[in-house]
Amino acid sequence: MADALRIGIAGLGTVGASLVRILQTRADALAMACGRQIEIVAVSARDRTRDRGVDLTGIEWHDNPVDMATTADISVFVELMGGDNGAAADSVRAALSRGLHVVTANKALLARHGVELAKIAEGKGVLLNYEAAVAGGIPVIKTMRESLTGNSFSRIYGIMNGTCNYILTRMEKEGLSFADCLKEAQRLGYAEADPTFDIEGNDTAHKLAIMTALAFGSEIAADEIYLEGISNISIEDIHAAADLGYRIKLLGVAQKTETGIEQRVHPTMVPLDSVIAKVDGVTNAVALESDILGELLMVGPGAGGNATASAVLGDITDIAKSRPGTQDVPVFGTPARLMQPYRQAEMQSHEGGYFIRLTVEDRAGVFASIAAKMADNGISLESIMQHSKRQVAAGDPQTIILVTHATMEASVRKAVSAIKAEGYLLGEPQVIRIERPKDS
Repeated sequence: MADALRIGIAGLGTVGASLVRILQTRADALAMACGRQIEIVAVSARDRTRDRGVDLTGIEWHDNPVDMATTADISVFVELMGGDNGAAADSVRAALSRGLHVVTANKALLARHGVELAKIAEGKGVLLNYEAAVAGGIPVIKTMRESLTGNSFSRIYGIMNGTCNYILTRMEKEGLSFADCLKEAQRLGYAEADPTFDIEGNDTAHKLAIMTALAFGSEIAADEIYLEGISNISIEDIHAAADLGYRIKLLGVAQKTETGIEQRVHPTMVPLDSVIAKVDGVTNAVALESDILGELLMVGPGAGGNATASAVLGDITDIAKSRPGTQDVPVFGTPARLMQPYRQAEMQSHEGGYFIRLTVEDRAGVFASIAAKMADNGISLESIMQHSKRQVAAGDPQTIILVTHATMEASVRKAVSAIKAEGYLLGEPQVIRIERPKDS
């Protein structure tokens, strides 16, 4: 049997503790599968005294993860601290520069510094693995980077944040408001005390940016993503979507176009009979569209200690199984030095068009005015109707729902602005894109 793979783990939170437990309780099975033992030699965390439910006896402790990365007798540095700068970035840079393999679950770090870190790793001939950074326990990174080598990707999309999917699922199935569902998600630990990063789409955007680099060979551009969260989705939108045969999901979408790469994160209506519409709760789903395979949809747990630890463990065992001369897999599929500068495309027309909800004054001519403004901007309407779940008296505000055929983003925005200028609109309009996956 080959010499043991010696690892150091920086960060002993939920994921780190789960990883230690799995490595200790399944040591013999892992050794048999990998052809060598995997030994935890060193750890680093903030509090030595905290009971994490795992036995750290005989394991070298480092208060400073950078110190562990630079001095510990290890071959693999596992970063589970989080954050795009500070200790996480400094320790990963130090580990790679020293010639250590690195495994990380840190999407924010990769979204900010991924190309830089890839250049260091490839220059040193070591692996930088990050399966757990995207979609938790779903092996999407390995699939894109290795299993689908030779495929040319045209589009990737999916549900990449369990918190948002849980909230939207509860709103639909139980008729609860967004605020009530968010409170319940926080109580259950699915959402942080400050949930902004999740519900405003930033978490999904980081994951999408990493996948975009893998799919299209472009440099990571997390700041170039069109971003909308779910905080403005109302129960009225949920009901209207259901009546029209759709379900609302927060999707991340990236596609290659003639003018560049389009990346967007936003609430989306998907047909009730599509596979992705049936993905509920904290589950994630990622769809890959390529020229050889067609469409592949992967569904599974997107978060949680065990799911994330499973993905981290997969990355560690890949390193344990590798041998000298087999560690030249580019971090993002394309060698970092050959990755192309990101070129942002204009927002394209959407095959399914748009859902638009307007609350307007009850006055004559409003329907005709709205239809005229759409026509003035070259927008063809699939339907326009008054919508309400309750009896509305004459003179009360009216809700009007429009569904467009395929059209351009700019045209919709211009039409909505023109409607605002007419003076009969009450509150902000709701605009949600409609996507029709190939499976629908």
